[in-house]
Amino acid sequence: MADTSPNKKQKMAPANPRIIALFDVDGTLTIPRGEVTTDIMEFMKSLSKKITVGIVGGSDLPKQEEQLGEGIVHVFPYNFSQNGLVAYKDGKLQEVQTISKFLGEDNIKRIVNWTMKYLADIDIPVKRGTFIEFRSGMMNISPIGRNCSREERNDYEKVDLARGIRKDMVAAMKKEFADLNLTFSIGGQISFDVFPTGWDKTYCLQYLKEGDYDEVHFFGDKTFEGGNDYEIFSSDRTIGHTVTSPEDTKEQCTKLFTS
Repeated sequence: MADTSPNKKQKMAPANPRIIALFDVDGTLTIPRGEVTTDIMEFMKSLSKKITVGIVGGSDLPKQEEQLGEGIVHVFPYNFSQNGLVAYKDGKLQEVQTISKFLGEDNIKRIVNWTMKYLADIDIPVKRGTFIEFRSGMMNISPIGRNCSREERNDYEKVDLARGIRKDMVAAMKKEFADLNLTFSIGGQISFDVFPTGWDKTYCLQYLKEGDYDEVHFFGDKTFEGGNDYEIFSSDRTIGHTVTSPEDTKEQCTKLFTS
């Protein structure tokens, strides 16, 4: 994995500090649930000498560190995990928000119980473990289970695309839990996130004062409606860019910021 230890952090202000680019992780800087390559990380460090750079992912910080390296909160000026519910600026923790405190334990149990019953009736070729992952700011639900192998993950994605398993489950949950004002966001290959409305990736934008930046760019792969990059991609505050891979991210940024 690329070296992202704190002694590698960028200390000097970029050439164009009033331009900031925020980057999704899965499918944008790494392959889904994969580790960042040395080439991509070195490019990102080089880019951060030209503009302000921030990371905004849906996973929790430990998973983000598995993909981008330990100490990633020290590498770029802004780091947002769980869509910004855990927020760092210049390596310092700004805020932690929790879904259990916001919804209350009775509603959390209600969601968990309904989900397990629904998943029990889904017929798919493979089921593994960790069907519900409780994070401080959201719940991540996976019909196959997050413990699946990469091969099983890839196979499930094909089944999901053909049968609309996640889309159908999201539609059912929207109806069942209409009273809780929740947002359901499909991301990656095998799961979707559930969180209070407004807790999508636009949540992180509150840490970027409007007067501090002339341009706020966002790069992500799940920018379609219902994808977990859609809200920030389509926000009035951002200039959205759809990417197809880490290499595409590098190519687009090179043309935009380094040419």
